Amino acid sequence: MLILAIDTALDACAAAVLDTGTSKLIAVESQAMKRGHAEALMPLVGRVMKDAALPFAALDRIAVTTGPGSFTGLRVGLSAARGLALAASKPVVGLTTLSAYAAPIVSEDSEGPVISAIDARHDQVYFQVVSGNGSSLIRPRVGKIEEALAASRFGSPHLVGNAARILADRWPKDIPPPVKVDAQAAPDISWVAWLGAAVIPNAAPARPFYLRAPDARPSQDPKPSQDPEPSQDPEPPQDLSVSQDISASQPADSG
Repeated sequence: MLILAIDTALDACAAAVLDTGTSKLIAVESQAMKRGHAEALMPLVGRVMKDAALPFAALDRIAVTTGPGSFTGLRVGLSAARGLALAASKPVVGLTTLSAYAAPIVSEDSEGPVISAIDARHDQVYFQVVSGNGSSLIRPRVGKIEEALAASRFGSPHLVGNAARILADRWPKDIPPPVKVDAQAAPDISWVAWLGAAVIPNAAPARPFYLRAPDARPSQDPKPSQDPEPSQDPEPPQDLSVSQDISASQPADSG
């Protein structure tokens, strides 16, 4: 299966082509950036497809991150992925950033829990907690940093995400520390591709995964956002449960 993966949800603009038949990334590019995803993405995707020496028609599936993340950034990736999928008549699937952060750790059959955390500002984080085998312990939510720290009750965790260091710095002194702190500005695009290959398309829609409404809204329009905010305890993303299925296949070095 040939998968084109796209990620613009956080502080990177990235794309990769994965060949599951050979278990290798055949092309990849990732650029660190906080702004400018809209201008950078399509040229970047074009370069990746050129490096892969593939037409879009040869792809079997397109995978894209759905959030949590930058409201503007994730819409850039989603719009591009859906547009490419429509033009090439290919299915498109969505993966959460929290799941993409956790997947490589789960693939290693970690014994302890994994806390994926993304900075939500205002002393809050988006987070989810899974066991070492990928089963859900705390479903994705947004909450005060103290709420995420309360997950210490599951044992010493592996912290991952762009808020991993924030949690580590606030970790209570009277409990065992995290086994590892893996601060990453964005998920590894190779794992977005692997998760994209593993999910069932109908169970992983390519639509924004919001845990709260935008911080700012037009003052003249007091109505709620067009995109409804999910509950604070939504159904768990479908993609994480399949991370066990790909644990035996390590992605190629993404460079």
